[in-house]
Amino acid sequence: MAERRKNNRRELVSTLAVKRIGGVDVNENLEIDITDLSKTGIGFTCKSALEIGAVYEGNLRIWTQEILHAFVEIVRIEKKGDDFFYGGIFIGMPEMDAARIEVYDTVKTMEEMK
Repeated sequence: MAERRKNNRRELVSTLAVKRIGGVDVNENLEIDITDLSKTGIGFTCKSALEIGAVYEGNLRIWTQEILHAFVEIVRIEKKGDDFFYGGIFIGMPEMDAARIEVYDTVKTMEEMK
């Protein structure tokens, strides 16, 4: 199967507390483990069931320890054991924040070329 991603994805050891925008559980915070990250999207695991097409608000701690405020729309769900794996796209992420993620990817790519 051909790669459909527009941008490289990188692993990032971090967590993201998210809350659902709209719906009944608007104040519920969930902890997730980020498995991959690009300037346009995120892959993560979570023990809770989230809804495909739903938008979640969160604060993403990146490698510099900065917090990026982000909105993520769930576009893919896969059950793996007791956990769920999610793929999401960022909604309305400021270009400055996307650029921070892109810089991280560039640095990692340069390190891999050495």
